Order: sequence, then structure tokens, then C-alpha cells
Amino acid sequence: MPQKSAVKPFVEVLSGRRQTVPPAWMMRQAGRYLPEYRELRAKAGSFLDLCFTPEYAAEVTLQPIRRFNFDAAIIFSDILVIPYALGRSVRFEAGEGPRLDPLDTPEQVTTLARAADFAKLEPVYEALRRVRRELAPDIALIGFCGAPWTVATYMVAGRGTPDQAPARMMAYRHPEAFAKIIDVLVENSIQYLLGQLKAGADALQIFDTWAGVLPPREFERWSIEPAKRIVAGVRAKVPDAKIIGFPRGAGALLPAYVEATRVNAVSIDWAAEPSLIRERVQNQVAVQGNLDPLALIAGGAALDRAVDDVLANYGQGRLIFNLGHGIQPETPIAHVEQMIKRVRAYKG
Repeated sequence: MPQKSAVKPFVEVLSGRRQTVPPAWMMRQAGRYLPEYRELRAKAGSFLDLCFTPEYAAEVTLQPIRRFNFDAAIIFSDILVIPYALGRSVRFEAGEGPRLDPLDTPEQVTTLARAADFAKLEPVYEALRRVRRELAPDIALIGFCGAPWTVATYMVAGRGTPDQAPARMMAYRHPEAFAKIIDVLVENSIQYLLGQLKAGADALQIFDTWAGVLPPREFERWSIEPAKRIVAGVRAKVPDAKIIGFPRGAGALLPAYVEATRVNAVSIDWAAEPSLIRERVQNQVAVQGNLDPLALIAGGAALDRAVDDVLANYGQGRLIFNLGHGIQPETPIAHVEQMIKRVRAYKG
């Protein structure tokens, strides 16, 4: 007889069922704060080789689960694999971040391929399959993509910039050309996410790291609408797909994002206003967050207070405990252990 699948607390929350002890994981939990990650990163050579070697990517994904027994693993990859699969030059320079060939004029946009070569992304799917085989049945596996707006900011400028002004300027000056970039990213992100679900992901997250730099009108056009199309496109093929949105810095625009996109949960950053989130967001969907990563570095009583604040603010509703953004490389491992112990002791 087939075994009954184990209950995954993380998926339960996304399915509308609050957990007494909130499930917990951390964005960027597979990363430089772990010595075993740094060791494998050095062995792999380049960052992209680490992402596209399934054995390595799977191992890195599993490392924080072995240490901390989080309730979810997130596949180790990068938001810029879609531009890579579209044939763009993508490289990562030590200490400098990503470098791409800029798409900063309407003429350059005409060189953008419409369809990705998904054979280039097969290593990501293979890594997902490997992790799924290794994970305990009660631990969820998360796939992800970058939101079109955030990915486009890197594609236009060819790199990260302090306020992503190049993409914002292009969206104002050449909205039709910029919309073509967004359309290509929407269409290919849908296919990429469907492939991740097929490979074993239990849920998906859409990372819109740069959503907070957009004024309300542009936020609706370039953050909300593309995310809405991605969610609809994925659910057209997988109706019960569980999807988390993370429009970082959205603030008071979060309720509109939730209503329009129909995500199952939103990640919130550490500056989110608790009453707004409780009354206008968490009453609609699950909330994920929102410990300040610097509180995690600080440790001690300050960390305990910050963890308790998150639990007091959101623990009575559907909550997935997480950080308000990614864990920083200098974070002491002992502080992560302190955090997870305190969350697991919560009885809401």
C-alpha cells in the first residue's frame, strides 16, 4: 500500500491552517554564514558552477536543514538563471555581484530572445529531485524565481545599482520596450516555476527584492501585474500551486498586492507596520517574516526580544517565521540556534 504522505507544517500554513508552533526557515539559509557552504563554494569554482552542478546545489540546499532542522528547504539557485537561459551573458564577479550585458535602449531590447532554452535549467530541476529524495517527508521544498521587475532591473543596468535608477528611467522613457522585457520574463518564469513543481517543489516564492523603489502607479504596473500573471499562469496548469510573494518594501501597498495576485502568503520585511499587516494582510493570507537580520547578528537579549515581537505581532494568525530579508554572512551560527529554539518553544 502507498504510504500516507507526512504533514508538512509549512504547507499547512499555506493551505490556510494555522500552526500552534509556526514553521520556520530563513531566506539565504544556504549560504556564506556556514563553513560547509564556504568549503563547497571554493571547491565548485564559480558561483554559476555551484548553481548548475546538481550534486553541489543539492548539498548546499540540505546543509542548513541538517544543522537546524528547518521546516522548509529552498533550492539553491539564483534569480538571474532566467536571463542566462535566454542567452544573455550572466557572470558573477567576486565582491562585485552579477554582471550582465545591459539592455538599456529600445534597440538593445530587440536582441532579447522570447523563449528560454530550458535545457540550460535542467540542472536546477535535477537538484530539486535530489533534494526531494533526501528531505524528511515533513520538510517542505521551496522553488523560486525572481519577479520580472527585479530581474529586469539587473538586465537593464547590467548590474545592481543603489536605487535601480536605470530600469526606472527606462520604464518612464521607453515603457513599450520595458514592457517587452517584462513580458518575456513573465512567460518564461511561468514555465520555469512549473518545471520546479514537476521536479518536486511543494511551494514557490517570487522574490521582488526591488519592489520598494517604485511609486504606487509603477508598483501596480511593474510589480503587481506581472506577479498576478505568473500566479495565474502557474495555476492554469497546477490549480492548487502554493505561491508566496515577496514585494520587499511594499509597505502600505501590500494589501493591493495580495488582493490582485492571489498569492497564498506574503513575505514582509522588518519595517512592516504590524497593525496594518494583521488587519489588512494576515486576515487574507499567511504572513512570512519578519525578523531583522541585524537582530540575528546582535544575538543575546536583543535577539530574544525581536523574536518575541514577531511572534506577538503575528503568531495568533497564520505565520511562517522567517527573516525580513536574507541572513547576513557574518551571522554567528549560535544565534541561529538561539532563534530557532525560541520559535520552537512558542505555544500560541
